[in-house]
This record gives sequence, C-alpha cells and structure tokens, in this order.
Amino acid sequence: MGEQRNVTFPQEVVDEYAALGIDLEALFSAGHLGTRMGVRIVEASAERVVGTMPVEGNTQPYGLLHGGASAVLAETLGSVGAMLHGGSGRLAVGVDLNCTHHRGARSGLVTGVATPLHRGRSTATYEIVISDEDGRRVCSARLTCMLREADPTAVRDVSPRA
Repeated sequence: MGEQRNVTFPQEVVDEYAALGIDLEALFSAGHLGTRMGVRIVEASAERVVGTMPVEGNTQPYGLLHGGASAVLAETLGSVGAMLHGGSGRLAVGVDLNCTHHRGARSGLVTGVATPLHRGRSTATYEIVISDEDGRRVCSARLTCMLREADPTAVRDVSPRA
C-alpha cells in the first residue's frame, strides 16, 4: 500500500507548513496504522475531510467491516480536520471518540466525511459519517480533539517517514 500522497489541501495551508519545513502530505498520510488499513485521504480542509478505506482486510470473523476499522477511519479524518483548524502551531490530540454502527459492509470501499460541530481555541469536535458504496450509512462517529500548543519541530518529528 505504501504512504498515500494524494491529498488536496488549500494552497495557503500547504504554504504555511512548507515555510516550517513540514511535508503536509506526509504529516496527514494517516500514519502507519492507516497505511496498513488502506486509508486514503482524498480531500482535506478544516471544513471538510473525506477519506476512503477498503472493507477487504478490515473485517471481523463474520466477514463484516470491523467496528474498530470504522473507528480508525473516523479518528483519522476528524484528527486531520482538527489539525488543519488548529494550524501549524498546534497538535490535535483525540480525547473522545464515539461510534455508532448502523449496518454491516462486506466488500468495496467505505467513505468517511468529517465536518466540524465545534471549532474552538482549545478543542475541536467533528462528526464523521461513514457510508458504503451505495451511499448507505454504515457508521456515525463523533471525535473531540484537544488542541495543544506545539513546537513546529515537534510536529515535524511526529510526521510519518516516507
């Protein structure tokens, strides 16, 4: 699978991170866990983050999409939104994740869309809707992240390696 590098960001955000020597695409690549699970971020801004994940390889013993896999997708997308909201001087740290699983998925891709419910100075909360290829809701999730001040070199140190 490798590190995904197909993310869309507003140019001013790319420029802000590039000025700090940070590879924004690598920083928001979903990390090693997301990479192993096939998570791809296809659109990203503080207002909306969209990503996909294959069902195959992410199932429980009954052959259905594992609820934990949905949680990984939800937390990844919500965290990206929170990080973009916080800007390059802050880190987003998940403090609460709630997932409700509505239906199973056995094949194909699921798509998650994260939109903000609250964007403050110290916290950001995102709703994440995960749907199957027929547009049916598989999971509804809510993620709250604490926004912490960070040294830009610390942000660079936590970015995934290519």
